[in-house]
Amino acid sequence: MYLYQLNRCVNFSVTPQTHKASLKMALGNLSRKTLADLGTNGGRLGFVRGLKTFTLPDLPYDYGDLEPAISAEIMMLHHQKHHQTYITNYNKALEQLDQAMAKGDASTVVKLQSAIKFNGGGHINHSIFWNNLAPVQKGGGEPPKKSLGWAIDMQFGSLESLIQKINSEGAALQGSGWVWLALDKELKKITVETTANQDPLVTKGSTLVPLLGVDVWEHAYYLQFHKTYDVLNFAIIMFNRVVSAISVPTEIYCSEIYINDENVVTMQYKNVKPDYLKNIWKVINWTYASDVYEKESS
Repeated sequence: MYLYQLNRCVNFSVTPQTHKASLKMALGNLSRKTLADLGTNGGRLGFVRGLKTFTLPDLPYDYGDLEPAISAEIMMLHHQKHHQTYITNYNKALEQLDQAMAKGDASTVVKLQSAIKFNGGGHINHSIFWNNLAPVQKGGGEPPKKSLGWAIDMQFGSLESLIQKINSEGAALQGSGWVWLALDKELKKITVETTANQDPLVTKGSTLVPLLGVDVWEHAYYLQFHKTYDVLNFAIIMFNRVVSAISVPTEIYCSEIYINDENVVTMQYKNVKPDYLKNIWKVINWTYASDVYEKESS
């Protein structure tokens, strides 16, 4: 399968990605199996003095298991494309850092810090995020119990009040970022924090431990498969666009396009952030958050 993208919604450019299965197979089986070799150079990193590299973690559920709260398509792209990209770029930056330090190249070491923070943070944050979710049939959405449940009631009045606060913080966050429920180990209390871009929670304080992270980047909720064409009809549409300057249907223009042997599936961006923040609580894994709280507060 190949991923095609309309470059700035003007030029039709081809950017092949390394996949193990066609879109039909991926959407048909929606396997939890990861594509460890998705990155173009991921398999060749780490040769510098045994440098450790990072790989895409498997999900503890299948892509479709969180529906209808989060669609299978969004989960697949979020995991295979976005998280994998952070890992690939993180590994590249670490390799470059290792080489720069070996050469004593202080300027390059400094320049690499932003890439390491952004991509390393993206890997850390998403690794937490996947564990913060669980299918309804496996306890997703069930309220926290024991110590964490009591702490929430004591500090926020109720679980509903906490959810309202997190949703408000997420909706108000300018640009992209994360909303966190954190344990402050120094103050011995739980708190709601936000971080910009892919900054990990530790950037807000070394004593903060993430219990729950909600991704409010657009890629967590904007992507949605919109319409399917057979390959021949799609080719005719695009040929007419190039040769005759015929307008392209809105579901193709400004879309990402997936093609397998039989069909073309276009994908559009839709602003459903409020619905996302409302519905994600139906699949929140409070058991995981409670386990971390018990361990870190003891």
